[in-house]
Amino acid sequence: IRDAHASPGPLTLEQVIQKSSNVGTAKLALALPAQRMWQTLSDAGFGTVPKTGFPGEVSGRLRPAKSWKPIEQATISYGHGISTNLVQLARAYTIFATDGELKAVTLMKTSGPVAGAQVIKPETARAVRKMLEMATLPGGTAPKAQVVGYRVAGKTGTAHKLEGRTYADKYLSSFVGFAPVSAPRIVVAVMIDEPSAGQHYGGAVAAPVFSAVTGAALRLLGVPADAPSNNVILPADGAEIIREET
Repeated sequence: IRDAHASPGPLTLEQVIQKSSNVGTAKLALALPAQRMWQTLSDAGFGTVPKTGFPGEVSGRLRPAKSWKPIEQATISYGHGISTNLVQLARAYTIFATDGELKAVTLMKTSGPVAGAQVIKPETARAVRKMLEMATLPGGTAPKAQVVGYRVAGKTGTAHKLEGRTYADKYLSSFVGFAPVSAPRIVVAVMIDEPSAGQHYGGAVAAPVFSAVTGAALRLLGVPADAPSNNVILPADGAEIIREET
């Protein structure tokens, strides 16, 4: 197990998320009892049908913890050995966009508050929310996810595609996040299947799509800006968002 982005020294817990460290994530996973890790993933909706009402939904794969070997427990922590879909990922992020509640998902418009199931403690959810915001700031893996006028938070994903029983030299690149961080209103999940523009990391190919979609959605919903002076500059061609160093 190694990191795609080498670190010059030890990382804090926050930096493990900010810099997308496979090594740090694996160490965290192996410090947990396998059953507890499995239960948390299951409580977050993995391995179960999302129940959106769409025909042909599948549950993905989350094998029982008793069948895990240590190497599998380590790699599951950063996305290998588990299968999921984008709806499940987006739903899981409602845990961090709220104070630890997993919300139901549906394709039908609803009115009023949506009840959720408490998965983690509120203070834990808020701590992770801070880490996910760090991932979109300078030093993180997804500064291209930034949205002018708004604080955003999220996480990149870059995985080899599984073809048959082996991982191919092809990629699935993703970014899942939410905004505005001060009072989250939307969760946006982006996945690029086999990016072919010379780059394959989620922060390079999926994060800019998140930025464009999220910015447009927040403006359409009339959500007040929560970072009006965040020194973000949008070039004239709108191609890339850049944050000035302060």
